[in-house]
Amino acid sequence: MSLLAQFGLLAAVFAITVAVADLAGAANLGVALGIGQIVFMAAAMGLLLKR
Repeated sequence: MSLLAQFGLLAAVFAITVAVADLAGAANLGVALGIGQIVFMAAAMGLLLKR
């Protein structure tokens, strides 16, 4: 998987997670962004460990 594809995947994971958290009833956008950061880091670690 190319580096550009990995960046795109991480951006998509973050955006989708924030949207789902917001729609699922997060208290505010800050909470949704915090959840997005956690999932982003989990996805980044998955990509790093896959190498």
